[in-house]
Amino acid sequence: MSQTKHWAVFIDNTSDKGYLIDSLFSNTIPEGFEELKGATGALFSKLTLEKFIDEEDRHDTKIITSGTTQSLKTMSSGEQKKALLNYILGGTPHFIILDNPFDNLDIASQNKLKQRLEHISDTTSLLQLISRKKDLLPFINTFARLEKRTLTFYDDAASANTSRNSINFEGAIPLPSKRLRFDGEVLIDLRNINVSYSGNPILKNINWKIKKGEFWQLVGKNGSGKTTILSMITGENPKGYGQELYLFGIKKGSGESVWDIKKHIGYFTPSMTDKFTGYHSLEHMLISGLNDSVGLYVRPTEIQLKLAKQWLTLIDMWHIKDVHFHDLTMGQKRMVMCVRAMIKHPLLLILDEPTAGLDDQSAAMFVALVNKFAKESNTAIVFVSHRKEENLDPDHIYELSTTKEGSKGKVH
Repeated sequence: MSQTKHWAVFIDNTSDKGYLIDSLFSNTIPEGFEELKGATGALFSKLTLEKFIDEEDRHDTKIITSGTTQSLKTMSSGEQKKALLNYILGGTPHFIILDNPFDNLDIASQNKLKQRLEHISDTTSLLQLISRKKDLLPFINTFARLEKRTLTFYDDAASANTSRNSINFEGAIPLPSKRLRFDGEVLIDLRNINVSYSGNPILKNINWKIKKGEFWQLVGKNGSGKTTILSMITGENPKGYGQELYLFGIKKGSGESVWDIKKHIGYFTPSMTDKFTGYHSLEHMLISGLNDSVGLYVRPTEIQLKLAKQWLTLIDMWHIKDVHFHDLTMGQKRMVMCVRAMIKHPLLLILDEPTAGLDDQSAAMFVALVNKFAKESNTAIVFVSHRKEENLDPDHIYELSTTKEGSKGKVH
């Protein structure tokens, strides 16, 4: 058992963790962290990785992957986090802030990271910012909760991890203002699809059919090719040309445009929220989803305003319809973006790691909303997640398993 002091700070989607992180690296250490005064620290977070990736792109200079030929952004999430931790430990910090370190990692990668962190815990203090109770490191010995900017310490993890009441989605989901037409039954059809990059096999003989109204979960280890498959489905990946890939009844490469494909798809991944940096109200955010635009630049119709009200009422946000999107909590933003992707009742809704970074309560609410979409619409859903989200209720699971020849798929 490590005698070094370690902290877990439970956060939710109202917590100002940026304020806490900045305080820990300043000369005015918050009360309860006196041991860190004058100590050198490092931040292990998605934000840190994004800064290094941006540096590579801008200056073609490798910093944390200098000993490899592979760029940081082409690595899997597990490889990226391993490289970042190696880089941080090379600076021998006295403490490391771990900002939701297990997000976007498969189970095997999570276990490897946990073992590595336990190994260094004898000599390095660790401060875990944690949203999900399952992620708590076993050697943590001090517990707190951050609400907005208020830090409160507790005797144990259970007391620190208090949860809020979830909302009930009363009533049916609103109908679309007009329905997308598609006469076929099979929306997506991948037949013996093979993909390799620079001679390295990624996918091997992938066969997968997605039909109207089906609810799928796509799972697989980091680097197994999930993103590659999604980019082929959305028409953005040229690897589909010359193969038996059919998107909404049209064979890839037969003259269709990316727009022809995308008009049938609703798509959400957490990084999309970064695009919406303007002063968009919730009401206008939803309506812009009908036009596939970033923001609303034309006067909305009465039908569009009514539809936005119905959706915001369903998710209990009508009372804040005029609030700017960037002023919402993370959980609220995810809920709005999910509804925005669904507002047209697309033929296919893709949710790519949508619960990453959410606290337990917000994740549960998000899952409940997605289950409701599946039960009350004819939209097919593909939910991509490394986590086994409690109560997620897909009809089928498509699992990618890595082999030397490339990942192979299996339907559960």
